[in-house]
Amino acid sequence: MLRAAWPRRWRGLRPPAGCASRGRAAPLSQAGGGGGGGPGVINVFDRALKRKQKNWAARQPEPLQYDYLREEVGSRVADRVYDIARDFPLALDIGCGRGYIACHLNKKNTLETEIPAVHVLADEEFLPFKENTFDLVVSSLSLHWVNDLPRAFKQIHYVLKPDGVFIGAMFGGDTLFELRCSLQLAELEREGGFSPHISPFTAVSDLGHLLGRAGFNTLTVDTDEIQVNFPGMFEVMKDLQGMGESNCSWNRKPLLHRETMLAAAAIYQEMYGNEDGSVPATFQIYYMIGWKYHDSQARPAQRGSATVSFGDLGKINNVMSHGKK
Repeated sequence: MLRAAWPRRWRGLRPPAGCASRGRAAPLSQAGGGGGGGPGVINVFDRALKRKQKNWAARQPEPLQYDYLREEVGSRVADRVYDIARDFPLALDIGCGRGYIACHLNKKNTLETEIPAVHVLADEEFLPFKENTFDLVVSSLSLHWVNDLPRAFKQIHYVLKPDGVFIGAMFGGDTLFELRCSLQLAELEREGGFSPHISPFTAVSDLGHLLGRAGFNTLTVDTDEIQVNFPGMFEVMKDLQGMGESNCSWNRKPLLHRETMLAAAAIYQEMYGNEDGSVPATFQIYYMIGWKYHDSQARPAQRGSATVSFGDLGKINNVMSHGKK
């Protein structure tokens, strides 16, 4: 179950209903493209607009009411840090926001972090740190807005010390599939075509490949889904705006007609609505762990060095049964 920080009227999780029209993840050429990257990459996101969206969200009268998703995912990233039985003298939190990971790494159960911290205003795509600086790098719900994800992973690997670890979380391809489908169907019906209204996300099948190309080893990638119930589609969009998670793709359509929006809300309710009148919004989360190589790490045996064939494993039961006799 989710923590008490979730809004009262939207509290509660339940498994997402199956849907044949769930959103597809963006292809790697889109999700991994970026301004400032190498030749051939695609600049998907308007990073200046994203900064404006986040700044606007931070200036709202009650910004903490929109932190429930970041708080929850931050706690799950912190759990993965706790699973590693070692101390990390120096750590970097990329896209830390209000410290959604750090506050869960306290020895005491307090909302404020007890960890000494220095805040640096920097771009996730250009980390201003020297090689082999950090024992741990974490990131929660920030990297999905990076244009050049391969470059970002390489920079994270660069600033890690040997035997350092990267633990991150980012939105996955099925995030907000209910909203995406409803808007597309309404636009097709009312305007005869549709434009993308949900930002593209990286496919989970690409993450391991990208981390490996960046130099990480001993990789772990897993997925989870968090579903939040809202009064209606417009409340979903309001919370996304309050989180600073509005679409900032260059190919977005700035405005939708009022009739299209009302039709989308009706479709959302009809296709995905709960019995109590609320509607679900699904957030798919990718969690990733990767290590920077060090001589002390265990290494896989060389190919062809095995002394026992897998075919011989079936004979073990026979050997053991004869031994008992």
